[in-house]
Amino acid sequence: MTTQINSNYLEKYAEDYSAIVCGQFFSSKQYMTGQDIVQLTNSTQVNFFIIKRLFELWQEELGKLKSNPYFDYRDISVHEALTEFMNVLSKRIKIEKEQLQPLLKTAVAQSIKLATDPVTFYQNEISKAPAGKINEFLKENKKYYKWHHQAITFLVDKAGFGHDESAYLRAVAANYQAINESLESVNLLLATLGDIKPFDLDAYIVQDSREPAPASILESNREQESKSSFFDQVEMEASVVRNSAPEPVKMEESVKAVPPSFANGAEHAFNPNNLKARFETLSYKGMKGVMGELAESLAINQRFMFTKELFDGNADLLKHALKSIDKCDSFDEAIGLINSRYSGELGWKSESEPVQEFLLLVYRKFEV
Repeated sequence: MTTQINSNYLEKYAEDYSAIVCGQFFSSKQYMTGQDIVQLTNSTQVNFFIIKRLFELWQEELGKLKSNPYFDYRDISVHEALTEFMNVLSKRIKIEKEQLQPLLKTAVAQSIKLATDPVTFYQNEISKAPAGKINEFLKENKKYYKWHHQAITFLVDKAGFGHDESAYLRAVAANYQAINESLESVNLLLATLGDIKPFDLDAYIVQDSREPAPASILESNREQESKSSFFDQVEMEASVVRNSAPEPVKMEESVKAVPPSFANGAEHAFNPNNLKARFETLSYKGMKGVMGELAESLAINQRFMFTKELFDGNADLLKHALKSIDKCDSFDEAIGLINSRYSGELGWKSESEPVQEFLLLVYRKFEV
């Protein structure tokens, strides 16, 4: 099997996405601030990659100042004054549409690459670190990594890797293989982009339809505040946003087994009211009410996963189940059908990722 990335699709998608977002925001405003960027889209990762790029530009400006040979930037008073100036500057972010759009386009493309192939993405990040300062680089940048961050943040301050880049690269790959099953679904991450423009994973990852893609692809007081930069405070800013719009929760926490007393005592029954209450807390706003027929909405990897894990490897049974659910008039009716025909008969484990993802797809079809 061969797997290819459709770079043209990614380029066009990122361009369209950034144009839509900028068009919406700047239709009523002339400038965007740092606080606006933190909550610009429903995708936290996209927002933070924009901020990460601004941080890099901020550092480049500081480096230009320090490269001037006529002044002693090692002097403590000069250092303190320069730090205070740069921190004040960071809190005065003011970006116009023409400046933001290319930053947003790059952030969208980076987020998609991170969601679909975290090993390659993080290995490329490590390669950007200054020689001998990989640990410092990761510590400084880890607050910007929101997706699959477990694959890399464990390396920060860990003994044994030293300054050997190859050791870090190997560690990222090995760690991903160990934890990939516990990471959030690629489809769920990419769904956070859907309120602006749905992302077609099958159009991006071109592969032989007989096999699924590789796992690495599918899967303070005022004084203190005045002395810190916007980039130091960005994690706190995001926390404020999360309090008003909850952070996406891991799917293994969002669906729990219903007591056997429900639905004629079936051990594997689900309560539609409980499911709706839990799914409604998810911040994937772009996921709901965007689906037509379920059979036409599945990504290739989902079709293989559901066939293998939920329908005993019987593709025809999956197809029949999807058509039967499509004929239901409500989420409650669909869950009743699942309870009576499939969950108990096929021995579904309610805490498993395939079951959770399947139920969420059904929820997306019926709940707006």
